[in-house]
Amino acid sequence: MARHHDRGRLHAGHVALLAAFAVVIVAFAVVFGLRIVGDDDPVDPNDAYGVAHVHGLGINPADGSLIIATHNGSFRLAAAEDDAERIGDSLQDTMGFSVIGPDRFLGSGHPDLPGRRAGQPAQLGLIESTDAGATWTELSLGGQVDFHGLASAHGQVYGWDSGSGRFMVSRDRRTWETRSTVDLLGFAVDPDDAGHVVAAGQKGLLESTDGGRTWTQADGPTLVAISWDATAGLWGVDGDGGVHRFSSSEWTNVGALPGEAQALLATPDALYAAAFDDTGRTGIYRSTDSGATWDLRFADPAP
Repeated sequence: MARHHDRGRLHAGHVALLAAFAVVIVAFAVVFGLRIVGDDDPVDPNDAYGVAHVHGLGINPADGSLIIATHNGSFRLAAAEDDAERIGDSLQDTMGFSVIGPDRFLGSGHPDLPGRRAGQPAQLGLIESTDAGATWTELSLGGQVDFHGLASAHGQVYGWDSGSGRFMVSRDRRTWETRSTVDLLGFAVDPDDAGHVVAAGQKGLLESTDGGRTWTQADGPTLVAISWDATAGLWGVDGDGGVHRFSSSEWTNVGALPGEAQALLATPDALYAAAFDDTGRTGIYRSTDSGATWDLRFADPAP
């Protein structure tokens, strides 16, 4: 009887385990089903995936709109609007991002599910859009590189590959020179000097005076995002949302974002930032008083 009773308890435990597993599978399907079903059914991607995590920001000179490159596609926030509109229907994970002209962007990252099914590599290399982000084409390094940082300056493209840690530079966007291997969170190129690069490193600020071939530790805050504009100057944000400005050979804390920073953009007219709030929602913020205060331009509907 004891052995029969043990088998009964084992059977009951097995059933309970299967039931729990079924609950997990159903939950998984609920969370990810929209992405799978979305390939065949007309599901609005805005309803499924919003501005969940921002990798880059840029102003499109064609119309002054703010372009928001995210983990779930790209969005456009018009200068006079308070709602971010999805660009195209792609959920492409655009990591590195740089605006290089009116309606012309450079990017990198990973394809969405339809892109993978169409044969796109997991690492997109350097890609370009000439229609304001609606479509993208590969320029170089497809299947080889995932740039998490991109900058276009002085007739060159600077890129940092997250997979290998290579800091790379190209003049024609097709052939690349590897200049160093370094661990970065972001970088910015001096608008007045092609050889001067300041970077947010894992252990603090780094600086290069030879175009990224060698790096030295620099004094200043430990930043997670950095931006350099010829008119606005050099700016950065730290992990707690503290906003810092470089002026007169030193960094000064000038304000704070409401939460953890994701991306930063300095322009002649304003500063823009993406950050989580205390509920986990991503917000797009703007400052017109040199980082002292920040206005919420757009908040994603859900965490």
